[in-house]
Amino acid sequence: MVERLKNSTALIFGISGQDGAYLADLLLRQGYNVHGASRDKDSARFTNLRSLGILDKVYLHSTSLSDFRSVVMTMKRVQPDFVYNLAAQSSVGLSFEEPVETIDSIMHGTINVMEAIRFLALDAKFYNAASSECFGNTTRPADESTEFRPRSPYAVGKAASFWAVANYREAYGLYACSGILFNHESPFRSIRFVTQKIVRGAVDIAEGKKATLELGSLDLSRDWGWAPEYVDAMQRMLHQSEPEDFVIATGETRSLSEFVAGCFACVNLDWRNHVVESEEFRRPADIVYSSANPRKAAEILDWRASIRMPQVIELLVEAEQKRRRGETA
Repeated sequence: MVERLKNSTALIFGISGQDGAYLADLLLRQGYNVHGASRDKDSARFTNLRSLGILDKVYLHSTSLSDFRSVVMTMKRVQPDFVYNLAAQSSVGLSFEEPVETIDSIMHGTINVMEAIRFLALDAKFYNAASSECFGNTTRPADESTEFRPRSPYAVGKAASFWAVANYREAYGLYACSGILFNHESPFRSIRFVTQKIVRGAVDIAEGKKATLELGSLDLSRDWGWAPEYVDAMQRMLHQSEPEDFVIATGETRSLSEFVAGCFACVNLDWRNHVVESEEFRRPADIVYSSANPRKAAEILDWRASIRMPQVIELLVEAEQKRRRGETA
């Protein structure tokens, strides 16, 4: 059971993103004072926070994770009990186009936050967002002891930040841990992610706006979950007596072609009549098969995913249809 700490203060770097918004909503409902950091809070739209109806309930700060002084000033002002690092460039595909910026934003941002905690001598617990991409192709379900074989600049950055967290935990005694999250979706994903491209493409075709959808290789398999559930695992990780890393996943691997078929079935179409594979959308290197063993999270955190890929698809398609009707997702 997770202890609820009313009036505790949480600081979320990356609060405007998918996970940051859902985490903020969860923590607010649990009685936390929630602060969020964005590069420029006055120009950011915070669409996800608006969609959840919580924009006026969080305290926002302009902070650049690449600027140590900026991070220190925000941390000193907020004096957080819990710190979540969910920021940095998050698209695997884009990381091949911007490898230096991607690796730098992930690695240096993570170190700046931990160093700020150490510099200010804060009694704060730190969560870092790692990624299943660190594992690369898996020959068996990956757990916390599986070696990393990253296949993208994004994964390289995440792997480096994971080991930085482990080093700060061991060398400096920080309560610091990483969540190794497998794919988790929601309506807040951008069109840059293939799941949203598929969902919107299927609905477009059903509405007669286009005839085909071009995708890269469909010969991929992933473990897909539901983002609002995964942020619950994050906060549970910071309520253990000792900091530990956890794999967070459903434990079920499904193919991308199944995901595509499910989306088109939701709009009463046969995907085989509309989807075209194109070399244009293939990555220089990709993970063919990714599977997870989230047993440790179930045993220690008492966390289990309840929403699996078929339900994820239904929720995504329904949310997209509501969005187009001008309804609240």
